[in-house]
Amino acid sequence: MNFNLSEEQIAFRDVVRRWVNEELPKDLMRKLEADEENYPFEIWEKLKAQGFFGVGIPEEWGGLGGDVVTQMIFAREMARTAGGLLWVWGLTSFGGAKTIGAVGSEEQKERWLRPMAAGDLRVSLSMTEPDGGTDVLGAMKTFAEKVDGGWKLNGAKMWTTGARVADRLLVLARTDKNVEKNHHGLTMFFVDGKSPGITATLLPKLGMRAMGSCSVTYDDVFVPDCDVLGEPGQAWYAMLPTLNNERIMVGAQCLGAIDGVLEDALVYMKQRKAFGGIIGRFQILQHYVADIATSQKLTELLLYNVAWMQAQDMPCGNEANMLKMVATEAAVKAADLGIQILGGMGYSAETDMQRYWRDHRILRMTPISNEMVRNSIAENLGLPRSF
Repeated sequence: MNFNLSEEQIAFRDVVRRWVNEELPKDLMRKLEADEENYPFEIWEKLKAQGFFGVGIPEEWGGLGGDVVTQMIFAREMARTAGGLLWVWGLTSFGGAKTIGAVGSEEQKERWLRPMAAGDLRVSLSMTEPDGGTDVLGAMKTFAEKVDGGWKLNGAKMWTTGARVADRLLVLARTDKNVEKNHHGLTMFFVDGKSPGITATLLPKLGMRAMGSCSVTYDDVFVPDCDVLGEPGQAWYAMLPTLNNERIMVGAQCLGAIDGVLEDALVYMKQRKAFGGIIGRFQILQHYVADIATSQKLTELLLYNVAWMQAQDMPCGNEANMLKMVATEAAVKAADLGIQILGGMGYSAETDMQRYWRDHRILRMTPISNEMVRNSIAENLGLPRSF
């Protein structure tokens, strides 16, 4: 079995790594992440100038091509310095483009994938209900009513990241209340972010601050029929193929964070002196580094295995859940150990360990909590449903 990247993939990784080191250094990422009021347009423009929004989008729609593995190579390299600011790229190039590519019509792909690939269209995902959290379907109150030429959308969403600057909002709403099961009667809308009736309010939070997560209200927002993705009422079935993608993306982000933690820890341990020598000679700190490096390798093997399965259109829902669970817990633990290694400087906003911890703690709860992931894995092993 060959787990190595191909020569082409290695060459792509090296190009991205050099670009990230030059254009997205950690000190710049710290500065931009700290500004919660302002979206990091500087990162967006750098990505656009280099053409990286086209990674994973087919060439026929103006992209650079590449499968899920290629996208994960990019995501890992960017997250090494950017951490949660990876989603400046991910929301549009991975979230929006993957959904449009999976369920969009040919006309919709022509209309939206080209500007996405060019970096001319920003996407925000508007799924979570205020009372729902993980229980998206059971708590779904956002409703769209059919009207002449389109739909009238009413409701509210939470944690809609980047909503204040989004050109398009990917909104999941109920369009039929008379259903036997919660996943029936749902429709996906690709809503113009500047439509009358949309109000986005910033939600201050612990990490990924500059990404600007928002609560969003939809008050009689008109959505034309041409902005419906897939068949009305069938959104859940259309979404299923994209759920694995999100978990794989989370895995790549976490692996990139572990990469960043490890390189910072090693540099500090070789330079910092205490008790007559460098602290890298202390056995307990060597154990911490060994644990971080081992979790890095475990996450890497899981990530590329699951991404490869997804690229081959193989069933990998259970494996994607395992990746999400392992990667998020490994990243948070690695960052916590990194803080311990750096001591007071690890707690300081002048270094990145605290940022890696803050940016990735949320991922143990989203897009699905790790507790729910464990429920799903157990259920797939033949145990009864626990919720």
